[in-house]
Amino acid sequence: MAGPAVPIPENGQVRDHRIEEPFGQLLDVARDLASRAYAPYSHYPVGAAALVDDGRIVSGCNVENAGYGVTLCAECGLISELIAGGGGKLTAFACVNGHGEAIMPCGRCRQLLSEHAAPGLQILTPLGVQGMDTVLPQAFGPNDIEEKRRHD
Repeated sequence: MAGPAVPIPENGQVRDHRIEEPFGQLLDVARDLASRAYAPYSHYPVGAAALVDDGRIVSGCNVENAGYGVTLCAECGLISELIAGGGGKLTAFACVNGHGEAIMPCGRCRQLLSEHAAPGLQILTPLGVQGMDTVLPQAFGPNDIEEKRRHD
């Protein structure tokens, strides 16, 4: 079943694309969370939502701070909720800006998502749905640390 239309930039223009589930539901949750973000400095609210392999939806919004270095991205809140709720692996992910448009997670947040990704995690990007391996190729992860320990 198709979800709501999502504005996705293409050649400087915005077009509507139909997004398959679970992304329609994730976009609804992410948009709601973006409206709750605390972004008094950048004025760039972000909301994020993900489907967990056990069927739960976890979410987060950005929380800025006057000490910019301690600002939390929406994905940080999402991962915190994932762990606090018993863990699991993410199977689908979406994040949006304050206009409800799909945006790409920053590099730091891609690393966070990678650590908690189920095999085949699908991410809604401004260019459509892409796999984790596409948005963060050759990601550093727990296996790299284990490999180092085996050689020490």
